[in-house]
Amino acid sequence: MTRDEGTYRAQAERARGQEARTEGTYKAQAERAAGHTVQEATEPKRHRQQTKMVAPPNDYLVPERDALFTPVLECRHLGIDFGGLHAVEDFNLMVGKTEIAGLIGPNGAGKTTVFNLLTKVYQPTRGTILLDGQDTAGMDTARVSREGIARTFQNIRLFDSLTVEDNVKIGLHNQVDCGMWSGIFRAPRYWLSEKEFHDKALELLDVFHMADNAGDIAGSLPYGAQRRLEIVRALATNPKLLLLDEPAAGMNPVETEELMDTIVRIRDDFQIAVLLIEHDMDLVMGICEGIVVLNFGKVIAKGTPEEIQANPQVIEAYLGKQE
Repeated sequence: MTRDEGTYRAQAERARGQEARTEGTYKAQAERAAGHTVQEATEPKRHRQQTKMVAPPNDYLVPERDALFTPVLECRHLGIDFGGLHAVEDFNLMVGKTEIAGLIGPNGAGKTTVFNLLTKVYQPTRGTILLDGQDTAGMDTARVSREGIARTFQNIRLFDSLTVEDNVKIGLHNQVDCGMWSGIFRAPRYWLSEKEFHDKALELLDVFHMADNAGDIAGSLPYGAQRRLEIVRALATNPKLLLLDEPAAGMNPVETEELMDTIVRIRDDFQIAVLLIEHDMDLVMGICEGIVVLNFGKVIAKGTPEEIQANPQVIEAYLGKQE
């Protein structure tokens, strides 16, 4: 693959079945997908539209647009034990190629443990994880990142003393094609790589209106901006699946509303899937197409937002059993 073919722009355009065009930069894609115009402020934000869910040749549901594609993620009978504790048991999940899916449940249900299994922070005791049809058995966290899973964390984990741009560049590490000796001796290949990374970092930041903050120290940013930066850094790894662990934690209603629009825009512009853990039900029901509910490490419900809201097991898990 040539460098031009490997740019974010070319990847996004191939995903849409279009030829590469000069105007196909991140910013142009974002503006087209979001419908940005000079009347932007008067237009409603775009959250979840009514999505028709269909069943591939199994008992799962994926968005109709993804039915003919290999699911980006499939978990089969996944489980992990810590001593005698079954932290996650018989967990099954399918996420379509461009689906926004939610993983919800009460505190302590095992949601973050599932994310740790998907990213190989923990190795599963049993079960199978398929990423775009490929078995991830034996992979470590670095390999899973290269294969296409990126994540953010419940507690923001930025390099606070580095600049915003440097934080994004760190996310580009899995695309380095400059060897150790080129870096030590500052060979032309090293400087070319630095220029490429600088341009890619600014291009990504520009999509999220953060290019002007490129030289700022990450730790000095407001809370909401730090959340966005963490998402940008995750996107820099060029993922197929983005895992967001409580992205709205600590945000006010205005910031949460902006985050909802950002997540939908990420799916549309980058043509990737998003799986999120979140306790803010307005956010979950507003943008998720399929939802899985976890309680005590086991799946108690799967379905559309409407089905989940009406499920008595879900209501009991959150509110307790009615006497």
